[in-house]
Amino acid sequence: MSRQHRWGVLALLALCAAACGGDRSAPAAGGAATKSAPGGQRIRIAVIAKSSNNPVFLAARTGAEAAAREISQANPGLTVEVAWLTPPEEDGQVQAQRIQQAVNDGVDAVLISCSDASKVTGAINDAVDRGVPVMTFDSDAPQSKRFAYYGVDDVKTGRTVMDELAKLMDGKGAVAILAGNQNAPNLQRRVQGVREAAAKYPGIRIIDAFHHIETPQDAAAEVIRVNNAYPEVRGWAMIGGWALFTRTLLTDLDPARMKVVSVDALPAELAYVEKGIAPVLLAQPVYEWGYVGVKTIVDKIYFHKDVPEIIPMELVRVTRDNLGDWARQLKAWGFTDVPDSYLAQR
Repeated sequence: MSRQHRWGVLALLALCAAACGGDRSAPAAGGAATKSAPGGQRIRIAVIAKSSNNPVFLAARTGAEAAAREISQANPGLTVEVAWLTPPEEDGQVQAQRIQQAVNDGVDAVLISCSDASKVTGAINDAVDRGVPVMTFDSDAPQSKRFAYYGVDDVKTGRTVMDELAKLMDGKGAVAILAGNQNAPNLQRRVQGVREAAAKYPGIRIIDAFHHIETPQDAAAEVIRVNNAYPEVRGWAMIGGWALFTRTLLTDLDPARMKVVSVDALPAELAYVEKGIAPVLLAQPVYEWGYVGVKTIVDKIYFHKDVPEIIPMELVRVTRDNLGDWARQLKAWGFTDVPDSYLAQR
């Protein structure tokens, strides 16, 4: 997949290259601690995202598998494989079990988005103690022995959501926060950021942060429930895009009285931009969670490079003005459900 089609990644990879140094074409002297495979070496990376039902993590899987193919093709004698061990629903305890399973199965590294840091930190530390390096993405376990984290600054993300929403609401009105899993450390920090930014606007009042199971149906149902319970709500600060992964709210939210700013900008969400319900989406390049994650792991365990402990991901602001460009980016990342009408926009 052509690298020039990836938003914000050139700068990130340049940063990593500068920090890591060295030639990517061959391993450092002494080889790597990977398993032998016929004709060369093999690296197996277990990818454990939060949920197989969330399309952002399916995009991360696509990115991880693309990186594995590219590295394998570029380095004769090296085969990189991705083992997808993501549970169907969010469950930190199941994630901890999947880490243990991966280590027992002999994987060479783990790449994980943590549903609950308190439940996976012990399993991460045990994996590292047994010689299996762990990297986190999207949602960190900062007190663990993971060697690197790749993702957005969550507090900054929450602040940005609120700042964008305040502009749309002319700095006044009641706001609800759609907050997802209350145990997820990344979402806790995003809620913190929303509240911090809201404090700058005397006319903005936060009703509350509303948590829910992270499925599109549950998220949309929670928005409808809250709107009925609090008819004064005029804005939604969505720190994740769950509710916009369905078309339900296209008819339940009136853009004349309700404004939404949301993190994420997957194909299903683009209709909300076009209709004016969510004039601003703050996209995480979710494909890159897997792509950059796998590349970083291989740099560390095969090429023996130093990698940054924190690798920042920058948000992409998606509006009607760049809807066509973003739709084409999603298509280039392998999304098959991007409407043709958006691909044709300039």
